[in-house]
Amino acid sequence: MNFTRYILKKTSLIRTLIALSLMVSICYGQTFMEYYDQGEEHAVQGKFKEAKEEFEKVLKANPVYTPAKLSLQIIEDAIGQKITKETAIHIFQGRDYAKKQMWDEAVAEFNKAITKDPNYANLYLNRGGVYAHRNQFDQAISDFNKAIEIDPEYAEVYYNRGIIYNSEGLYKESISDYTKAIEIDPGYAAAYNNRGAVYDSRGLYEQAIADYAKAIEINPGYAEAYNNRGFAYDSKGLYEQAISDYTKAIEINPGYAQAYYNRGAIYNSKDQYDLAISDFNKVIEIEPRYVEAYFNKAVICERAGRIEEAIEAYKWFIQNAPPEYASSIERAKGRLTELEK
Repeated sequence: MNFTRYILKKTSLIRTLIALSLMVSICYGQTFMEYYDQGEEHAVQGKFKEAKEEFEKVLKANPVYTPAKLSLQIIEDAIGQKITKETAIHIFQGRDYAKKQMWDEAVAEFNKAITKDPNYANLYLNRGGVYAHRNQFDQAISDFNKAIEIDPEYAEVYYNRGIIYNSEGLYKESISDYTKAIEIDPGYAAAYNNRGAVYDSRGLYEQAIADYAKAIEINPGYAEAYNNRGFAYDSKGLYEQAISDYTKAIEINPGYAQAYYNRGAIYNSKDQYDLAISDFNKVIEIEPRYVEAYFNKAVICERAGRIEEAIEAYKWFIQNAPPEYASSIERAKGRLTELEK
């Protein structure tokens, strides 16, 4: 019976719009993300001094957190009168709408800002990010190109355009954009991670592992990079190194379902069924609708002789898996019939 494996390897969020926490840092009893959110709230209200203080706290806790760098730059540009105060408020209001997936309202705010400061590259980055979330990739690319025309050294724009190129299967262009982002900002951990993911998807595991390692060197708390390097090791048959990286990803982010999933898959391949089942149970605890985890748990429980658990997991999968899992549903039904005889 085929054993399903899954990994989310590439960043799918436009990080300038929706803050993606890659590690948890504690400072003065708060996570840096709480400081970031407070800074955003102040900025929406035009309280730039207070916002600046919060973003500086974020960067003290996590110097590589790009969204805070970008937010602080907007605040400093407003304070320094490079852009109007109204433009800055429109940007933060637009980003707030984007976090709530109110895409039309977000675009409207960025449009208002563009009428006031049409040569501010960040505006096109953010509006392009909204278009990307709406799968309007041509518009997104157009806005990113405009941002690069205004500021050819804007690393975050190349990074986000690289995401779109990768999603459209334009791997050479994607690698080129990630490489440009790294040339501009050699400390850009996410760009190394994403370039590594493209190499990984092309079977270029050594290049992928080197990029993941660089991302980890820059940001030792980068759980996704550990997970992705673990998968590259796994693909090369280096299972102990893979398990070590998945475990490290879990230590950094105990709620990282993909890392448990991938580690469980290796434990299964090593016939360590109890450890595998434990990991898939953890996946289900974290993400109760993670359908692949139920199917895999059922298969492993059956192999381990834990028949009642296998039956329960097969039943859940059959009842809840969406239509695209039709072939696996049929296999699950066949196994359930056999087990219930």
